[in-house]
Amino acid sequence: MQAGRQQSRIRDIFNVTSGNFLEQYDFFLFGLYAKFIGETFFHSESTYAALIKTFLIFAVSFFMRPIGALVLGPYVDRIGRRKGLMVTLTIMAFGSLVIAFTPGYETLGLAASLLILVGRLAQGFSAGVELGGVSVYLSEIADEHNKGFITSWQSASQQIAVIFAAVLGFAVNQIFTVEQVSQWAWRIPFIVGCIIIPVIFYLRGNLKETEAFENRKEIPTMQQIFATLLSNWKVVVAGMLMVATTTTMFYFITVYTPTYGKEVLHLTTKQSLIATIAVGVSNFILLPIGGMLADKFGRKVMLMTMTILILFSAYPLLNWLTTEITLTRMLIVLSCFSLMYSFYNGAMVVTLTEIMPASVRTAGFSIAYSLATSVFGGLTPVISTYIVKETGSQSTPAFWLMSSAVLSLIACLYIFSVAKLHHSSKLVPKGHS
Repeated sequence: MQAGRQQSRIRDIFNVTSGNFLEQYDFFLFGLYAKFIGETFFHSESTYAALIKTFLIFAVSFFMRPIGALVLGPYVDRIGRRKGLMVTLTIMAFGSLVIAFTPGYETLGLAASLLILVGRLAQGFSAGVELGGVSVYLSEIADEHNKGFITSWQSASQQIAVIFAAVLGFAVNQIFTVEQVSQWAWRIPFIVGCIIIPVIFYLRGNLKETEAFENRKEIPTMQQIFATLLSNWKVVVAGMLMVATTTTMFYFITVYTPTYGKEVLHLTTKQSLIATIAVGVSNFILLPIGGMLADKFGRKVMLMTMTILILFSAYPLLNWLTTEITLTRMLIVLSCFSLMYSFYNGAMVVTLTEIMPASVRTAGFSIAYSLATSVFGGLTPVISTYIVKETGSQSTPAFWLMSSAVLSLIACLYIFSVAKLHHSSKLVPKGHS
């Protein structure tokens, strides 16, 4: 009986996180091939200008996430986790197809740039509730003693996407010349993502609704959901700031790493992709461990310790890397960042599901997460590129990482000052059940 329940839970985790894989796969590919996408879809006189335009499109799509969270989050809280996740997958698939098959600027002119923007906005809209929907689903199928571990697979599934995309990118760069990659071969990984879409639809279609949702005695109206969100705005804002460290660290060590390695540190494409693959593997291993540690020692210990560690180590680590740039040093620094990110995130995701009232759990989580991703994560590549260019210092992105850590530390102090810890270490805001 217990073995059957365990197998069913593993199957549910795999099925629900499959769409999460696609979302992160496409987002990561956009960063990995930012230079070639810029040259293909944006008319610019310099590589730097094309790169900035590409990262701006990358950032702008993140501003659709809060809109997606506001529109789709309450919808998911009302119709159910399973149906909502099918909706997000459909919108996400549309964006993937647009990016993979839109002709370049030389063929369509400005229309090509606009179509890529539309594709990215669609992906941002769906992603606004995708992470929240997956995290809440995992939280609601978990037991009290392992919520941190089970919920951590939301983030761990993203690392599979990073590894897969980086390995595929490595293969493309090995098989084709730089000119071929620049002209058309960069599309291959995007097309592979489109081929996977039907499989993910099948997996998502086999999901069961969570017992927590089915056992609700009353399904709130959309008006009630928005009223509850508004009355809990302090919790949502605190949640957003708590997510700042997660999203900034993640997009720095994954999406921005290939560009940082090639354009800033002047490592080879091969070396940058090796570093990216290593980060994905490290994150995949460490994230569930971070979730288990959060279950064992509590959310507060992990969150506070990691934010303080990031605050005081980010600059020394990047400064050490840039004084003598080697692949070995880059791997060491990224491994340190990976550990801090993973242990923080392992506690953060489950905490965010726990501080939201049950009736608006998906909406509250999604709004907080998407706002943080828009303001901090989505801007990480463009801000890092800009401050390195303006200051001439290769280690200055550390200050962006440190700023997010300060904000998350303040948010954690607030959250734990208005919450109580039960014997199960579950975090529940005062006045909520």
